[in-house]
Amino acid sequence: MWDWFSIEWLSWQTLRSFVWAERLYLYGIAGVPLLFVLRWLFYNRGQQKLGLSLSKPQLKTSWISYLRFIPPLLFSLGIVFVCLSLARPQRVRESKEQFSEGIDIMLAMDISESMLATDLSPNRLDAAKNVAREFVKGRLQDRIGLVVFAGESFSICPLTTDYEMLNQYLNEINSNLIKTTGTAIGSALATCINRLREVPSKSKVAILLSDGDNTAGTLDPLTATDLAKSFGIKVYTIAVGSNSQSEKIDENTLREIAKEGNGQFFRATDNQTLKNIFEQINRLEKVKIKDNVYRDVEDFYYIYLNWAVVFLLAAFFFKNTFIGNILED
Repeated sequence: MWDWFSIEWLSWQTLRSFVWAERLYLYGIAGVPLLFVLRWLFYNRGQQKLGLSLSKPQLKTSWISYLRFIPPLLFSLGIVFVCLSLARPQRVRESKEQFSEGIDIMLAMDISESMLATDLSPNRLDAAKNVAREFVKGRLQDRIGLVVFAGESFSICPLTTDYEMLNQYLNEINSNLIKTTGTAIGSALATCINRLREVPSKSKVAILLSDGDNTAGTLDPLTATDLAKSFGIKVYTIAVGSNSQSEKIDENTLREIAKEGNGQFFRATDNQTLKNIFEQINRLEKVKIKDNVYRDVEDFYYIYLNWAVVFLLAAFFFKNTFIGNILED
C-alpha cells in the first residue's frame, strides 16, 4: 500500500527509465514558474502599499520570514507531480516470437567430367560448390538436400536444417563419386522429386546445376519436369560454362525444364555471374517470417498522483497557518 512512499521514485535514474505515454504533459512542468509570474502581475502589484520610514537596524530580516515561501514551493511541487502523473509513466516489456514458413530445397549438382572445364575458376564444379556454400549460409530455417549426378544420380544428403553437415557434404563432392560417364539430367530431377514429393511443405524447389548436355539416363528430362509439376515442385535450372569453342553448352534442355517447371533459367558464364544467380534465387525463394510481438505495459501514474496529493495538501495546510496568514499577508 505504501510502496509509492519512497524517495527512489523521485530520482533522475528512475524517471529516465520510464516510457511516457503522454509526453506532451511534461512540457507543462516548464510552465510552473509562469504561474508565479502571473501571480506577481495580477496580485502583488495590485495590492495597496503603505510607505514606512524605518532605521537600518529595524530592517533586519529574520529566518522565520523565509517560511512564507513554503506554501508556494509545496504548491509548485504538487503541480509538477500532477504533470508527471498525466504524462503516464510506464515500463514496457516486449517479447517477440517468430514463426517461419520454411522452404524445402533440393540442390542437384552435375559432377560429370565436363564440369571439370576451367572456363570458371578453378573449374566449373569447384566454382559451383563455393557459391552453393554461400547460398546455404544465406538461408534461414529452410531444409536443404543435396543430389549429385553424372551418368546416374543419387542423393548424398537428405533435407536438413543442419547447414554445417550440408557444407561437409559439399566439401566432399568430386567427379570420382560416380563412375558412370555422361549427364543424366532426367534421373537427377527424379531423385529430387523422390525427396520432395512426400514433404508437406507449401514451397518445394529443385535447383538443377549442369552444363546442360543430357547424354545419359533412362528418364527424359521433360517427363521428369511434368512429374515435378504434378507434385508442386518449382524447378530452377543453371547452365554453367562460357560456351567456348572447346566446351559447347547445351542450353535448350535446361531452358525447357525451367519453363515447364514454373521456375527460371539462368546462364553462368563466370564466377561472379554464378554468384549473382544464386543471390537472385535467394531473393525469389525467401522464407516467410511472421513476428508476434507481446507488450506487457505497467503504469506508474498513481505513484506521482499520490505525491501530488501530498504536496498539495501540505501547501493547503501551511497556507492556513501563521506562515500563510501573518508572514505573507
